[in-house]
Amino acid sequence: MTKCKSFLPNINNTSEVLILGSMPGVKSLSEQQYYAHPQNRFWKLIGLLCDVADLPEFDYKEKLNIVLANKLALWDVIKSCKRIGSLDSDIQEEIPNNITGLLKKYPNVRLICLNGNKAYSAFKKYFPDLLKKYRCVKLPSTSPANAKFRLEDLYKEWKIISEI
Repeated sequence: MTKCKSFLPNINNTSEVLILGSMPGVKSLSEQQYYAHPQNRFWKLIGLLCDVADLPEFDYKEKLNIVLANKLALWDVIKSCKRIGSLDSDIQEEIPNNITGLLKKYPNVRLICLNGNKAYSAFKKYFPDLLKKYRCVKLPSTSPANAKFRLEDLYKEWKIISEI
């Protein structure tokens, strides 16, 4: 069992949409990059939503800058946990990030998007008050483990981001 620790948030004072994952997978943790697994559709999807088709080809710092330039922010619900592999279902001993504190520091956030079932269930467990205070949307996971959703299907669900 490996101790996993999430990254710092990618957010600034113009961010209006906070996208929360659960906990980065093994590949992301080893690369120290959000959504680093080549099969994860996150960067392709954000590229479509932000009209930057070749976003997956950008270097990581540029990807993060595109996220911020489009008033988006990234973080994870879980600060640390123990897990074997990358599956959310294997997460144990989870400790949440201080999302309440983040939102106080960045009051422009109007929409919270939860990337997948685990992100949503952990958010609901640790931050039930935020579910009432903010517009929160559970979105289908961009993970390769969520193979039933094609990129086109994800886009239809996730385009709520571009409507803000």
